[in-house]
Amino acid sequence: MSDQWQIGKQKKKGIAKKVENAILIGLVTKDQTAAEVDEYLAELKFLAETAGAKTVKTFVQKLKHPDVRTFVGKGKLEEIEQYIEDHDIDLVIFDDDLTGKQTNILEEQLKRKIIDRSTLILDIFANRAQTAQAKTQVELAQMQYMLPRLRGLWTHLERQRGGIGMRGPGEQEIETDRRIVRDKIALLKSKLEKIDRQNQTQRKNRGQLIRVSLVGYTNVGKSTLMNLLSKSEVFAENKLFATLDTTVRKVVFGRMPFLLSDTVGFIRKLPHHLIESFKSTLDEVRESDILLHVVDLAHPQFEDHIKTVNQTLADLDCLDKPTLMVFNKLDLYRDRYFDELLEQEVKDEILEDIKKNMKNNYEHDNVFVSAINKENIDVLRDKMQALIEVHYEKRYPYQVKNW
Repeated sequence: MSDQWQIGKQKKKGIAKKVENAILIGLVTKDQTAAEVDEYLAELKFLAETAGAKTVKTFVQKLKHPDVRTFVGKGKLEEIEQYIEDHDIDLVIFDDDLTGKQTNILEEQLKRKIIDRSTLILDIFANRAQTAQAKTQVELAQMQYMLPRLRGLWTHLERQRGGIGMRGPGEQEIETDRRIVRDKIALLKSKLEKIDRQNQTQRKNRGQLIRVSLVGYTNVGKSTLMNLLSKSEVFAENKLFATLDTTVRKVVFGRMPFLLSDTVGFIRKLPHHLIESFKSTLDEVRESDILLHVVDLAHPQFEDHIKTVNQTLADLDCLDKPTLMVFNKLDLYRDRYFDELLEQEVKDEILEDIKKNMKNNYEHDNVFVSAINKENIDVLRDKMQALIEVHYEKRYPYQVKNW
């Protein structure tokens, strides 16, 4: 009778994954303040949770610059080593990139798996990639990241210590492996170029419709807005990088059609190789006519998020495109920052002041919405429609409009 409530439920196949206990390590340096490091580590914790790890403790140290051998100082490393011995820790995650030498030394001393922020993001991307393009892009980024760190992967070739009987082709073996990785990188780049040509053909076949792209920091609600505006079922989840592949839907407001794209989210300290690999995916942003810059209004660091997105858009030469700023999660903002005793009129006045400040600060029209509660979505549609109409009139000034 124990299985009577299990009818219709599928049993999970495969080996159950053990949740890895992790500790996070960050540095306060001349380039990073304590407040910034706290924010970065909070984001790193979210990244670790997205990857399936549980953060047990966070270590922070103040140094002028990272130690060239161990990243942290000798005393801090001993403290970390003691904590690992006293607790069930499987994984040590550093908030900044490590060199191959640092990784080797840390693994030797701590006897645990050592990864940095870039490796963690690449792991999440590899786990989330669904299409051939996304998988190829992630593999390319992994290979480019691995190439300068190959020395750390060849610890079994320790025949270079010298002495009789210890000489061998170890260095040649490493060079051979580097050549294999370089060849693999060239092959992946060629494969990506082919996929990109196919995508360009697809984009050309979409006709002359106005294109609108959703851009923004990761986990701000782009996919939720996409589902709401296009009435589709794009995968959306409260995790970082839920969307890797660009999704395009045809949407019609009234009788006016346009294409709406959901793109991969941006993040601070995004690995350079990942940006390079995903540039073909971001072509959808380059070729769009209008950008909807989605912002998580309830996040305490949303202004930093806006700077990160604007910097990435500038790198793509897309910063000058007509943009509507969509400040999402209005419901969460009220819950976090408004006192329950405040009168509604006061709340409305505060929001109006915030809207004016945002318009003055960023020189773009804005709208405040809650995608979850569908609040102000009609206002968003009206503003989008006005922008799209302007573009159709510019593109087809003499054509009879049928929308």
